[in-house]
Amino acid sequence: MAGPIVVPPPPPPGGPQATQKTSDVIGNLRPTKLFKLSTPTTYATSLSFDDSGEFLLAACSDESLQLYNAKEGRALKTLFSKKYGAHLARFTHHSQSIIYASTKTDDTIRYLSTHDNQFLRYFKGHTAPVTALALCPASDTFISGSLDNTVRLWSLSSPSPQGKLNLATPTLATYDPSATVIAIASPSTSSILLYDLRNYDKPPFATFDLRALDSLPAIMASPLAAGAGAPRDWTKLEFSNDGKSLIVGTNNTLGHLLLDAFSGELKALLVRPPQYLPLNPSSLRATPWPSSSSAVGTAAGQGDVCFSADGRYVVGGSGGDRDAAVWDVQGQVDEETKTLAPLCGLPCKSRVGIVEWNPRYNMVATADREVVFWLPEDGVGIKPP
Repeated sequence: MAGPIVVPPPPPPGGPQATQKTSDVIGNLRPTKLFKLSTPTTYATSLSFDDSGEFLLAACSDESLQLYNAKEGRALKTLFSKKYGAHLARFTHHSQSIIYASTKTDDTIRYLSTHDNQFLRYFKGHTAPVTALALCPASDTFISGSLDNTVRLWSLSSPSPQGKLNLATPTLATYDPSATVIAIASPSTSSILLYDLRNYDKPPFATFDLRALDSLPAIMASPLAAGAGAPRDWTKLEFSNDGKSLIVGTNNTLGHLLLDAFSGELKALLVRPPQYLPLNPSSLRATPWPSSSSAVGTAAGQGDVCFSADGRYVVGGSGGDRDAAVWDVQGQVDEETKTLAPLCGLPCKSRVGIVEWNPRYNMVATADREVVFWLPEDGVGIKPP
């Protein structure tokens, strides 16, 4: 005789939903919860969801680490790193332990238990600010890039690096979804290097030279590119979860570069909504390192663009003081200019300086002077870009 039927509990009211296709809800994402930071001049500089999608971590310019319950839509706790500062905070594969980069005193990467606010380990070696921090999808290892022109490979179980690469301005680095390839972006040379993780001490097996983008009509016509060629101020490097695409986020009028992850060929130039162009350079702070031209001085970021979990869409800031935009990777690309216009806009009263997609739910988190949770909302209609 069959046992009793067990009915799972319903999700929390207004909580994130994981059952709907992204394509069914992408245009209906709306802000549902807003969390103010400590002061009006405090900025979030990085966001990270844990593997379960239940928790969100934000590093802030006031040297705090903010922990949120994303499923329940509430703030959990605030941890301070006043002595060392905090940036590029990332969950490990354990939801109660994180790693983050220091912003003062030294350039050590710190491994912290959020349960009791105790350091578990220090990763010393970098001699300049860390600009990239990425956890391996398949193990307790991670990579870091720095302004000291090195990329280092680490294990959470050891304070010493497992490997080191000496490269020119390796300011962005990430893993592919299979955890077999690491991609390293060098803005000063306009190149992206792909390394086999098992043979990282060998030369890269592929190098994508993006200097050829100088000849694109859309780039040549850009007022910010006149005499400067292709965009060098890159802010984000990320693979799509299907491993087919690679996005290079930028913080200028040109938009973002969508590349074929295998050939390096430009699939599309994701142009920002026209009503926000040209961008005001003084308002941009999306680079993962402090910029002297930034309007907020020492506040950094981690790029204002990311893939959806299914890899079909890209969500990013509009470039203005409000709203986000969505690009459909499978959308119609202009054959001559290689540009791809936004599929739709996502209305928001606050600026989208950082964006992160929840790995388990149809949910987005954005941040600037506040942290905002986005969920699908029925019956709201699609907002034009």
